[in-house]
Amino acid sequence: MKYKRHRVLRKIARLLKNYLSRRSVYIERAVEPQNIVNLVKKIRPVRTKFELIRVGGTGDGGYLLPDDLADIAVCFSPGVAGTAAFEMELLQSHLIHSHLADFSVDAPPMSFQPLSFTKKFIGTVNDDMFMTLDQWVHDQTDHGNNKDLLLQMDIEGWEYPTLLNTSEETLKKFRIIVLELHDIESWGHPHFFRIADAFFSKLLTHFYVVHNHPNNFCGTINLGGFECPRVIEITLLRKDRSEMFGFCTQFPHQLDVPNVKKYADIALPTGWYVFSDQ
Repeated sequence: MKYKRHRVLRKIARLLKNYLSRRSVYIERAVEPQNIVNLVKKIRPVRTKFELIRVGGTGDGGYLLPDDLADIAVCFSPGVAGTAAFEMELLQSHLIHSHLADFSVDAPPMSFQPLSFTKKFIGTVNDDMFMTLDQWVHDQTDHGNNKDLLLQMDIEGWEYPTLLNTSEETLKKFRIIVLELHDIESWGHPHFFRIADAFFSKLLTHFYVVHNHPNNFCGTINLGGFECPRVIEITLLRKDRSEMFGFCTQFPHQLDVPNVKKYADIALPTGWYVFSDQ
């Protein structure tokens, strides 16, 4: 009787799945929460010999970076919003110029004058609308200059395929990478989870995560009992710049501020940096 009941339930589930798929609604078993915990463990921020500094003002567009900016040649900054406060402070305080790229706007904001502005999205192909990070860096780099680069990327979810598509040779040119990481609620989907896992496996080959700050405009989501910010700002430092000296334990950092001031800041959930087996 028990076997017959299970067989009937499986048949009902299959019929329901087929019915929904014809209406472009798809059902998949969610990723086990422990798999998400294991992924989060990999990106637990670490301490290095460099203190963190804030660049870009006290609102959205400001980020925490390791104080290791000396001799960086230039910043590549894909994703142009309504502010260039980060790029302006890089230039004014650290003498680092920037290259900007975004197909959705016609010019840099705030009358900012970058080294170059490319009216293209940064993505996985080279065509009239898109350009790969490899091609962009190749086109805008003085190949006789071996100085390190900085990458500040906020491209609304395209960071996953773009960086997976980027060669390790290009990635290692960046001393520091600052990412606005989107679509974390999709980590619960098995196909997207594999993309996120591969994404971090590639980055963590050569970089440490040194900071993590949730974007308070986007809220949080519960993935099988595990609390996740929907969007985070993470900072990475290339491993050859410093040893790691343990893990960060204070969140938010004293220099963190809410992205949107009218909303309360979101503290990084403790499940992202406190683990029972460590």
